[in-house]
Amino acid sequence: MTDLAITVDRTDAAPLAAQIVDAVRTAVLAGTLAPGDTVPSSRSLAASLGVSRGVVVTAYDQLTGEGYLDVSQGAAARVAAVDTVPTDRRPATPHTPPAGDEAPPAVDMRPGFPSTARLDERAWRSAWRQAAARPVPTRQADDFGTASLREQIADHVRQARGVACDAADILVTAGTSEAVMMLALALGELHPQDSATTNGPTVAMEDPGYPSSRRALERFGCTVVPIPVDDDGLRMDLLAALDPAPHAVLLTPSHQYPLGGRLPVSARLEALAWAEKHDAVIIEDDYDSEFRHGAATLPALATLDRSETVALIGSFSKVLTPWLRLGYIVLPRRPALHAALHRVRADVTAPIAGVAQEAMAALLASGAVRRHIAAVRRDYAHRRGLVIRALGDVCNAGSGARLRGLEGGLHAVVELGSADAAARVSAIAASEGVAVADLGDYAASPAASVHQGIVFGYAAPTDLELAKGLTVLRAAIAAEIRSPRRPGPLPE
Repeated sequence: MTDLAITVDRTDAAPLAAQIVDAVRTAVLAGTLAPGDTVPSSRSLAASLGVSRGVVVTAYDQLTGEGYLDVSQGAAARVAAVDTVPTDRRPATPHTPPAGDEAPPAVDMRPGFPSTARLDERAWRSAWRQAAARPVPTRQADDFGTASLREQIADHVRQARGVACDAADILVTAGTSEAVMMLALALGELHPQDSATTNGPTVAMEDPGYPSSRRALERFGCTVVPIPVDDDGLRMDLLAALDPAPHAVLLTPSHQYPLGGRLPVSARLEALAWAEKHDAVIIEDDYDSEFRHGAATLPALATLDRSETVALIGSFSKVLTPWLRLGYIVLPRRPALHAALHRVRADVTAPIAGVAQEAMAALLASGAVRRHIAAVRRDYAHRRGLVIRALGDVCNAGSGARLRGLEGGLHAVVELGSADAAARVSAIAASEGVAVADLGDYAASPAASVHQGIVFGYAAPTDLELAKGLTVLRAAIAAEIRSPRRPGPLPE
């Protein structure tokens, strides 16, 4: 077992766990600790440093999440195999592999992917064993989901978001996109007379907004009405001015996607009053509400709803993994909407296997999901700090670049002055093996959008991968800022 020649300084303002993390990082990057080296147990290191074991456990947990340590149940922690040498610069015009054979990026910073490093594998396997041990039913699961999962989701939503609901209010879905699809089809059931004149029920939506939701609404019969957003979220004055009023509005009030605003309580109350006045449905996509960084969590719209207008969409894709493909709708108590959804589900049967639903119910009941959220919050807050330190000084009011979207969630936005500027930054990043998304792709009309730039995720990469990606992005943004082609400062 390798000795860790580190010390802690109690006069330092940095927490003791953070000092241990920094010391181990430095040793790994310097080669003092080599891949495969075992590190002292938490008890042993705590005794040698004169700190509590909890301090060392916290440090080891963070180092594991960052990719510096490998920890297996029942075995000593070991130093992970990490690349401590910067990769060679790729040519400006890399070879393009044949279609269908595209090489994955060296650092994938496309948004929408969480880290699974903290997932409690023991609890995960136990949940699936419990589900598999049940007698095999001869019939499919209930159209709205198994009773046990609906009860657990209702309990989860009550505790996590303060939404008063019970199992009868829950519809289990295959993620957010299917939830939007189900509501689009139900709106078509409720407003068939409008289909002949408006090409389906009308749904207002944030612009820019979540492209998959926009496509799902349009594909399943709705006419989408884009509403511009400001720094807080959807502009309520523009929604109120629509005549005729749309049948529904889709909002991401907790963390506007992708720009990151959060709708203030006054605007939330305006949205609820508008929906009640027009007998409209608010589709609340509670995107990234679990992850707030340095800002108080605002209540879900559904907690303020007194007229049964809000359908709250949630998903475990960002909380756990999108591989699970499992989400839910907390439905307002509108008998007509429930009946419409039952008719839709009878024709479009639930795609989620019963055994997967039972496994998720067991995982929720074990408390593993709540523990996982608490653990990854710390990791994501740390990685958010890395983003700010790497890009905060090059993205400022006079530079033509603006860093935003970091109050919550798992991604950030660098807003640039034009689509061409965004394309150049993305191209430089791609030439260095770093994949990001184009902010223009989130707009209803990408070419005409006033918001241009890049969107990138910081949750899934390890700390080392993220550091490499941020170094590339910083250089690309700085080069764009220095370019004589650069437009003036972004408007406030």
